[in-house]
Amino acid sequence: MAGELIITVSGLRGIVGENLTPEVAAAYGRAFGTFLCSKTAGEAKLSVCIGRDSRPSGQSLAAAVAAGLVATGIDCIDLGLVTTPGVGIMVRHLACAGGVIVTASHNPAEYNGIKLLLDNGMAPLPDTAEQIKSIFLGKNLTLTEPRNLGKITGNDQTDAVHIAKVLRIIDQKAIAEKRFTVVLDSVNGAGGWPGAKLLTELGCKVVPMNNEPTGLFAHPPEPTAENLTTLCQAVKNAHADVGFAQDPDADRLAIVDETGVYIGEEYTLALAAKLIFSQKTGAACGERPVVSEAEPSRTAATNLSTSRMLDDIAAAAGGQVIRTPVGEANVASAMLEHNCIIGGEGNGGVIDLRVGPIRDSLVAMALVLQLLAQTGKTVSRLVGEIPRYCMTKRKFPADKKQTKIILDAAKKLFPDAKLNTSDGYRFDFKDAWLHVRPSNTEPIIRVIAEAKDKSTAQKYIDAILNIQKKSAD
Repeated sequence: MAGELIITVSGLRGIVGENLTPEVAAAYGRAFGTFLCSKTAGEAKLSVCIGRDSRPSGQSLAAAVAAGLVATGIDCIDLGLVTTPGVGIMVRHLACAGGVIVTASHNPAEYNGIKLLLDNGMAPLPDTAEQIKSIFLGKNLTLTEPRNLGKITGNDQTDAVHIAKVLRIIDQKAIAEKRFTVVLDSVNGAGGWPGAKLLTELGCKVVPMNNEPTGLFAHPPEPTAENLTTLCQAVKNAHADVGFAQDPDADRLAIVDETGVYIGEEYTLALAAKLIFSQKTGAACGERPVVSEAEPSRTAATNLSTSRMLDDIAAAAGGQVIRTPVGEANVASAMLEHNCIIGGEGNGGVIDLRVGPIRDSLVAMALVLQLLAQTGKTVSRLVGEIPRYCMTKRKFPADKKQTKIILDAAKKLFPDAKLNTSDGYRFDFKDAWLHVRPSNTEPIIRVIAEAKDKSTAQKYIDAILNIQKKSAD
């Protein structure tokens, strides 16, 4: 028996052939089209661009989504096999009303999903996502007359447009002069070809791994330490300056240092921020953000579960960090509101508004290489200069009633901590922080703690686990 589809702020995800079929994809496309058409009341002809990662199921699901959109009267621009940030860029580049990416991101190959973007290239915020979800579940779907059906056209310029935008925000010549050797593991996803092309444009010697976009993942696709042992070895074998690992839709990046050590996804955003905050305005090469006309602030944005390393980097440069609920759309929205110079999430997702308000592994690679070129330091040395923390994570089942009991008890247990309640409860202490948040997609609670040492972080995790145990008795 297939489980229920998982529907989140950015779209839906399921198991192909079980709960995610072409029929479901077409209905979801019609729901998105219905939502978009309701905003214009049929007064304008709308278009949506559609891309997909390399999963074998992607082509049929993308065609089904396009069929659903066309049925509502919306034109579709088929971008083909491209990255998630590439679709976000093309939404704005082609002045589309929205975008769709058929991808399950870092999930195993049997999964696929449908991510939605609005006309600003961002995933919808929770209220908007809920409207689309209600249309889909309520089956209140628009169907236009035959003469008003949308049309499907193609566009193969995504990678070229994407790379050109990334190159404009860095010093291409300075990086090229260093002739870096880079090992790139793209896990047979969508990022291999554009990633290698970007690195080549930057004068790097590229050692590609798993760069054919077959969707037959060479290892589990999430770019974590246990999944990247072959990349670590390849970096050592090639005497490379750095190793980069993308996830299948190329919006996240993990890094291996020059000694073959996996440094952790939290450092991706930290290293990018270290570069950006070192610039006078935070805008490398003197460029101004393409999203806002205002002068950039010395402010970064990230979610409540991301490492405190970013706060330390910002503070050292006289800047500050805005914390948001977990979710790329929340971070990007805060960046736009405050005209932030950098942002992202601790899962290896870096957002630079000069390229687009979406996580982007190509941006992350370019900024890290710029930092290496600008400082003349190795990755391991740069990592060593950033204050080090230990992060511990746990999760356990909890329904809504139990979740409330646990959160209330935690609030009473830590009365002196600085409290943020925008996404569960985040407690900030002098020696650590603790984030306790219910999942938006399943009946579980996630608990994350970070401190200077593992024992301190575990102390706060154990406090919540003790509350959970008592609440279950």
